[in-house]
Amino acid sequence: MQTYELRPIGRVRSPLTDRGAAPKQGDEGAPPASIAISPEFAEAMADLEVGATVIVLTWLHEGDRTVLSVHPRDDVTRPLTGVFSTRSPDRPNPVGLHVVTITGVDGTTLAVRDLEAVDGTPVIDIKPVLGPER
Repeated sequence: MQTYELRPIGRVRSPLTDRGAAPKQGDEGAPPASIAISPEFAEAMADLEVGATVIVLTWLHEGDRTVLSVHPRDDVTRPLTGVFSTRSPDRPNPVGLHVVTITGVDGTTLAVRDLEAVDGTPVIDIKPVLGPER
């Protein structure tokens, strides 16, 4: 099977340090966080603005890549479900998808809300949320 190389563009900075204590989704109580972008990617941040909603893709480095099915939301009363039908961080390629709002831009640091990733999580990309005007 062919493999592909990913290069992080930055890291999450968050008071969340314990995966088990982190909210399941960003709108479920995630504290304010930031994304420290590597200086070599500063130019790519040129048009990011406070108030913008963006999709942050992360590499969930603490995820178990051998997991193929889970009880959704860790609720054992729910039936086992294939990970491709869930948002579980445990999956063959642990890519995290986070819809966040930018609350500040300071140099190569983005302040954001609704990011439930733990401190140190690699960020692999940032994409705009497209609306009818795009």
